[in-house]
Amino acid sequence: MTTSVNATTPLTPAAPSALTPERRSWRTTLGNALIITRREVRDSLRDWRIMGPILILTFLFPSLAQFLAGSFSNYLEGFGAQILGDRTIPFLLMIVGFFPISISLVIALETFVGEKERRSLEPLLSTPLSNTELYIGKTLAAILPPLVSSYGGMLVYLYGIVTADSIVWRPPAMLILQIFLLSTVQGLVMITGAVVVSSQTTSTRAANLLASFIIIPVTILIWAESAIMFLAPDAESQNGILSLWAIIVGMGIVIVLLLRVGNSIFNREELLGSMLDKLDIKGFFRRLWRNIRAVDDKGTTARNLIEWYRRGIPLSLRHLGAAIPLVAVFFLAVTVGGYIFGATSDWQLGIPTGLPVGNAASYLEGYGALDFQGLAAGAIFMQNARILLAAALLGMFSFGALALILTPAAYFILGYLASQLVMSGYDIGFIFPAIITHGIFEIPAIIIATAAALKLGSIITRPPKNLNVGSSWTRTLADTIKLWVGLIAPLLLLAAVIEAFVTPGIVAAFLR
Repeated sequence: MTTSVNATTPLTPAAPSALTPERRSWRTTLGNALIITRREVRDSLRDWRIMGPILILTFLFPSLAQFLAGSFSNYLEGFGAQILGDRTIPFLLMIVGFFPISISLVIALETFVGEKERRSLEPLLSTPLSNTELYIGKTLAAILPPLVSSYGGMLVYLYGIVTADSIVWRPPAMLILQIFLLSTVQGLVMITGAVVVSSQTTSTRAANLLASFIIIPVTILIWAESAIMFLAPDAESQNGILSLWAIIVGMGIVIVLLLRVGNSIFNREELLGSMLDKLDIKGFFRRLWRNIRAVDDKGTTARNLIEWYRRGIPLSLRHLGAAIPLVAVFFLAVTVGGYIFGATSDWQLGIPTGLPVGNAASYLEGYGALDFQGLAAGAIFMQNARILLAAALLGMFSFGALALILTPAAYFILGYLASQLVMSGYDIGFIFPAIITHGIFEIPAIIIATAAALKLGSIITRPPKNLNVGSSWTRTLADTIKLWVGLIAPLLLLAAVIEAFVTPGIVAAFLR
């Protein structure tokens, strides 16, 4: 789709080619990168196959969305649900901004691999431009047309809303700003992710298939944002919706990481050298099994189970690197955030004061029969295992991001409930033994499992220097399986038994 830089027209960088990338200033680097950007954007504007869909999505789709907003708002007004219809208006504004970017994602996906298939990449890579200048220039060229189309569509939609006689509701100005920022950061996340995919794949078909790993998480995020717009108690606030500000900041961090990672793993020699990714299923499972049994980075297999535990498990923990402390700090921040949210937001449970806590202690002391406690232990183990396995699976499809969304939910709720008890005048001292008794085993298992899921999803964005993308992901998958079999599952099972048989009695003693 994207027309490449003409092989017959040489590129003239703004700085002498004798300068190494390390000695070039940022102004020079950006100037050289803009050479690529200007030519790529100019070629895109000449291609009617690119501009046609963009213009349709910029002008026709907003008019359709405005019609739907007015019709839906008038329909719900007849049932006394005017506020629901009104909140559809900013939601459709967000959708209007999202569609041009999602459709134009093909521009970013073909940034490098499309040039390679058309055999027009070699002249570009033979220029004296550095890898950083090439990557920045190509990324900017992929970003500008979709973002301009997104902004244009939203402005057309807003103009239609303001001038329409059938729609009298006006969304707060700060909410409009939030939606523009959301469209910007979502578009940048999708485009920068697509450029990373394009620079690491060997065919346009593979790049388009891998695009689902970008579109699916962003679509899920839009579902969450739409629910926030409809249900948030501060939806009409003049300061905007607090949850949307948090999403904007989080997405901004993801953009910076993707740009940094994409630039660090971009290598013109590897891009030209890899022509075909061969699928070798037997070889994959053979390498996976060897990595599961490995006790060092050379792939030496364990001679017995004791050596596997003594050397293999610590090796996999070392491979997780900074993921473990990152997840631990994130869980702590989420717990504190849940407490602050419960203490400051309008979402209050209104727990009655002066309830007889001793009744709960009596119930816990007589907690079920032995066979029921055994069933409870099994249920606790299965629940924790399901959530952590789902986090690992979702992390694979989201560069590890969803692993940090699914598992911390329980800690956010814990902090929220603690704030409600404190606000109602209850002593929350019993929460600490209730958590620590079995949490001494459960919390480390959850942190390690989440860190492994985060690593499994993010390793493809920045593989180790001595490994390619496929080998690094295979090793990380082997580390995940190894940790689950040797450490996570046993710790979860032990924690479940303690939570079912021991924790209730200790909590009851504190409540007395």
